[in-house]
Amino acid sequence: MRTHLRKIGNSKGVLLPSALLAETGITDEIEIRMEAGRLVIEPAQKPREGWFDGYREEEDRDVFEDLTPDEDTEDWEW
Repeated sequence: MRTHLRKIGNSKGVLLPSALLAETGITDEIEIRMEAGRLVIEPAQKPREGWFDGYREEEDRDVFEDLTPDEDTEDWEW
């Protein structure tokens, strides 16, 4: 596809067809970077997206269960 840059204030922009945006998953925010002399435009990722991919609750355990309580608890007021 060939298109033209459009003047937007002191900058330039390009209109992207909605079909192209839908196919790439781009909605509102994008990431732009230079890669080997080319502009690469990708959908912006949410900072914590994918953190729990592969998380299995059945394998989760209390990480403190193996800790023994302090022997010296006499000074504590409960």
